[in-house]
Amino acid sequence: MKKLSPRARVLTATAVVAAAGAATFGAVSATAAPSAAQAAPVRADLKDKDLVRSTHLSVDAATRAAQATLDAAERDGQKISVAVVDRNGTTLVTLRGDGAGPQSYESAQRKAFTAVSWNAPTSELTKRLEQAPTLKDIPGTLFLAGGVPAKAAGAPVAGIGVAGAPSGDLDEKYAQAGLAALGG
Repeated sequence: MKKLSPRARVLTATAVVAAAGAATFGAVSATAAPSAAQAAPVRADLKDKDLVRSTHLSVDAATRAAQATLDAAERDGQKISVAVVDRNGTTLVTLRGDGAGPQSYESAQRKAFTAVSWNAPTSELTKRLEQAPTLKDIPGTLFLAGGVPAKAAGAPVAGIGVAGAPSGDLDEKYAQAGLAALGG
């Protein structure tokens, strides 16, 4: 390889620094905040007929339900996980009891999601699989006993899912304890 002269090395280094500076400037410019004219929001005052209002369980209530569920299981010596999801199936609270199996965490979330999605306890939903076995193929669901919906005015506002007890009946019993803590 041919050795560069000092002048060639200086010119090469200058070109590299200039290219790096241009790239940095371009990246900073691309992520810079828009000007005031560009940032002005477009306002549209929607009419009530175009809006839907819904009721959601608060995080405090979800935490109270999850803790009551875990406490009920611990009184019976069971090691469970509990999940509380909102009406859209988004997880609000999860508690993994001491010694609960690693699979129980996700199973509890999926049972809670399933219960709120169909507004029915998962123990009842397992019976529906006989007529519609492909229900179990819906992503995020788990058709095993242990999930119950929380309702307000007959509509689901949350789901409580429990996993880790030796049977689905026990899982559902503990989920019902969480529901009772909500007054349901």
